Amino acid sequence: MRKMVLLALVALFLASCFPVVRPGVTVGLRFGFELNPIITRFEPDRGRAASYRVGDSVRFVVSLTRPGYVTLVGIDPDGVTYEFDRVFLNPGTHLLSGPPGFRYELRPPLGIQRVRAIYTDTPHPSGFVFRGTYSSAGWDQQTSIYIERSGSRVRDVAETFFYIR
Repeated sequence: MRKMVLLALVALFLASCFPVVRPGVTVGLRFGFELNPIITRFEPDRGRAASYRVGDSVRFVVSLTRPGYVTLVGIDPDGVTYEFDRVFLNPGTHLLSGPPGFRYELRPPLGIQRVRAIYTDTPHPSGFVFRGTYSSAGWDQQTSIYIERSGSRVRDVAETFFYIR
């Protein structure tokens, strides 16, 4: 019994030595910048890892701790990357469903769809658009370039995913 208590205490101590990453938030070193914890929640309306069908609409829940600009960027299973919204948001929780008169309607290809919310305290960089086919490393590099060109001192990146079936 005494050994079990000792082992439990050692395990508890060791567990506290590992860094904890908030779900949905990407570590700043991945992009070469220090990120501030501004985006506290980012997920599809049905929840992270939810399934949708082609033709369904998806909405995103995003919570911010301060006002700023959010760019939504998706990457398809085949690596095609595209930017599909840019908005200015105040602090709080928002349900993003597309620009007025539009909606985020899902199209093929089927599979896992990754989406990033990129927060900056400055407007998006002029002339920069996410468009192309990238590996994960290439997508990270494009995100870094976007942040660098924005000139923003306060920035954050959150990522979520869902499945198109």
